[in-house]
Amino acid sequence: MLINWQNVDKFRYLQAIKRSPVNDLELKTLLRANLTDKIDDREIIFKGIEQSYFYEQ
Repeated sequence: MLINWQNVDKFRYLQAIKRSPVNDLELKTLLRANLTDKIDDREIIFKGIEQSYFYEQ
């Protein structure tokens, strides 16, 4: 399985990361909802890398 990062909202993700040391359920739920089995789809993989830079801004 692979997370389709294009569907993960930046604001919700960053909030969940901040709260994860206390309660990781929100983060797990957010990521589980965006799992895909398209592990051979290069577009999803490269868009995920691109999205990770967006989260750092």
